[in-house]
Amino acid sequence: MAFERGFTLVEILVALAIFGVALTAALRACAMATDTALDFRQRLLAGWVAENRLAEYQLGRLPELGENTGTAVQGGIAFRWRERVSATQTPSQRRVEIEVSLADVSGHFLARSVGYAMRTP
Repeated sequence: MAFERGFTLVEILVALAIFGVALTAALRACAMATDTALDFRQRLLAGWVAENRLAEYQLGRLPELGENTGTAVQGGIAFRWRERVSATQTPSQRRVEIEVSLADVSGHFLARSVGYAMRTP
């Protein structure tokens, strides 16, 4: 008489536990990839905000010395920018440093850009 051997309850529970651990690790990896993609998108758009500010000055208008702040929307996300304009050795040239963060988060800058603006004749 031959018995057909099946899985015991303990073997099934061990297999389910292993499957649960593997599934949890896979879901965590997916969540981390999603967070990384979101962070990359925010940093890219923040960099564009900073570059747009510099491009405005490089197209002709010489900025005033001092610190300025403002907001900009890029890609449907609101950003806050802060710029510091300082003098250089050349009177017709200014150094512009721009830091960009999310509009609702202060102190954590996603992008920083430094450039120069000149008065053109």
